[in-house]
Amino acid sequence: MPIPVVRWIASLCAAALLTFTPSASAQTGERAEGLWIGTLAATPALSLRIVVEITRQADGSLAGMLDSPDQNSFSVPLSAVEASDTALAFELPAAGASYAANWSAEAEGWQGTFTQGPQGWPLTLRRLDPSERPKPTALPANWQIPSNAVLAPLLERRVAERPGAGFVLGISENGARGIVVAQPQGGPQFDGDTLFEIGSITKVFTALLLADMTLKGEVALDDPVEKYLPAGARMPRGASGGEITLRHLSLQTSGLPRLPDNMPYGDPADPYADYTEAMLLDFLAHFELPREVGARYEYSNLGVGLLGYALARAAGTDYASLVSERILDPLGMDDTTIALDPDTEARFAVPHDEYLRVAKPWNMSVLAGAGALRSTTDDLLTFAEATMDPASPIAEAMALTLSERTDQAGTDNQTALGWMILPAPGGEVLNHSGGTGGFRSHLAVQPGTRRAVIGLSNSAAEPSAADLAFHALIGTPRSAEAAIPPPPQPAPRREEVALTPEALVPLVGTYRMANNARLTITREGDQLFAQLTSQPAFPIFAEGPRAFFLKVVDARLVFTGEGDTVTGVTLYQNGAEVPFERID
Repeated sequence: MPIPVVRWIASLCAAALLTFTPSASAQTGERAEGLWIGTLAATPALSLRIVVEITRQADGSLAGMLDSPDQNSFSVPLSAVEASDTALAFELPAAGASYAANWSAEAEGWQGTFTQGPQGWPLTLRRLDPSERPKPTALPANWQIPSNAVLAPLLERRVAERPGAGFVLGISENGARGIVVAQPQGGPQFDGDTLFEIGSITKVFTALLLADMTLKGEVALDDPVEKYLPAGARMPRGASGGEITLRHLSLQTSGLPRLPDNMPYGDPADPYADYTEAMLLDFLAHFELPREVGARYEYSNLGVGLLGYALARAAGTDYASLVSERILDPLGMDDTTIALDPDTEARFAVPHDEYLRVAKPWNMSVLAGAGALRSTTDDLLTFAEATMDPASPIAEAMALTLSERTDQAGTDNQTALGWMILPAPGGEVLNHSGGTGGFRSHLAVQPGTRRAVIGLSNSAAEPSAADLAFHALIGTPRSAEAAIPPPPQPAPRREEVALTPEALVPLVGTYRMANNARLTITREGDQLFAQLTSQPAFPIFAEGPRAFFLKVVDARLVFTGEGDTVTGVTLYQNGAEVPFERID
C-alpha cells in the first residue's frame, strides 16, 4: 500500500506526450489488432512483462485481453478499447487501470502510459509473434513445503545485495512451526520476535472486526456507512442514489478511490501522518463517485481505512483498542500493536526504502484500519493457525469473511471480506500482501492442507515477500533477483518567496494537457495547490511571481501570459517541458 508521491509529476510528464484522438468514421484501427508485448517498470527494481491481445468483434467493435506472465495472471478482460491507426486506449477494470498511447514509427509500437490509481508508468507495446506468447505456469500438484536448508539460500540471495535488509519466513504445517531467517548486514539480528510493519495485512483484521460485530448484532453488513459517521457528515452516493455500505468497503466495491485527493503530505516520508478526521469527512462530503456503488472492484486504502474508522465509532472506542479487544487479546497476540512501547520498539526492525535508505515508520492516523498494525512472525503464525482452527475465538468471524465473495474478472481469483483468494492444488489460498515506506509483508494460508507461510522484510525493494511466501507454500515461480538502483539525486535547494493572495488569484484555474487530463490550481489563503485528475492535491511554493516549485518532488511550474491574464502553465521536470493550456 505504499503511495507513490514521487511518481505524481513523472506520470504527468508521460501522460502529456499522448494525443488520443481516434475517429471511428475516418480511421479503422486495424493496426492495433493482434498481439503486443511490453515491459512495465513497476518499481526501480521490478519489471513486469505485459501482453495485450486486441481483437475485432462481429459488430466491428474492438475487445481485448491482458496477460501479466510474471504474476502468472492471464486473459484479464479489457474494456473501452478504442483505436485508430495512430492511437490506442483501453481500460483494465479488474485492476482499476488504463492505458493510452500513440503509434511511434521509430519504436515500431505503441508508446504511452499505463495508469493505475494515482500512478503512471511508461509502457511501449511492440508486436509479438503468437508462437512466443508466454504461457501460464501450472502449479505442482503435490507440492511439499521445502526444508529450511532449501529455503535459507533463497532468502539469503534476496537480501545479499541489500545492506541493512533482512527477511524472516515463518511456516506452519499442521500446527508445527518453523522459521527461516536471512539476517541483515549489521545491526540487531532478526528472529520470530522481531517486529515489522505489516501494512495492508491489517485489512484482514479490519474485515474480521466487521464480521465479529455483525455476528454480535452491533452492525450489519448492509448498514450504510453514513450511519456511523458524526452527525451531519455525508457519504457520496451513486448516480441512482445508492448508498455505500460496510460490505462495499470490505469487498472493495464502494467506488471510492485508492486514496483521498486532499492528503496534505506534510512529510512525504510519513504520508498518512497528518491526515485528520476532519479532512476525511470533508473529502467524503464532496467526492463524486465515478460509477454506481457495487459496480466493480477497485482496491482502496481509503475505503478500508474508513471501514476501520466507522467500526470504531460504532463500538464507541478507537481502532487500536477495538482490534486488541476483539482479535489480538483473545488470540494471545501480545506483540501485535500499533503504538510501540519500549520493549516492542527495541525489537522493531529498521525500515529501508526501495533504494535501501533508512526510512521512517508510518503513522496511519485516521485510516489505521487500512494498514497500521505492526507484528512479529510468531504472532502472525498464531493468527494464521487461528484462521484454520474451527475452535478458535475468531472461527465464526472467519467463516463470515469467506462467505462474502466477488469474482475477479477474467481470472479464477476471488475477493472476500478482507482476503484475496487464489485457487491452487490442495485447496484455495487465502492471502494478503502489505507494504509501507520501509517494509514488505505477505500472509498466505491454505486451510485445505493446514499450511501457512508468513514473509516479512524490512525493505521496500522489489521483489520482496510475496513471491517467496507463495513459492514456499504452493510452489509458484520465484521472481528474478534485481539490482537496487542508485537513489535519485536530492532536489536543489530553492528559495521560497512570499506572494500576496491577490497575486495568486489570477493563477487559479483549470489547465488541460494534450491527452485531455486536467491540472487544477486552487488557493487556500496564501497557499496554492496543484492537482492532477484523480490524484491528490500538492502544495506549490513561489520562487517568483509566476514560478513555483513542489517540495514532494523535484519539479517546477511556470505560468505563462501577460499582465493579469494567465493562458497556460509549463511543467519542468527531469529535463522535460510539458505545456498546459488554460481552459476555464
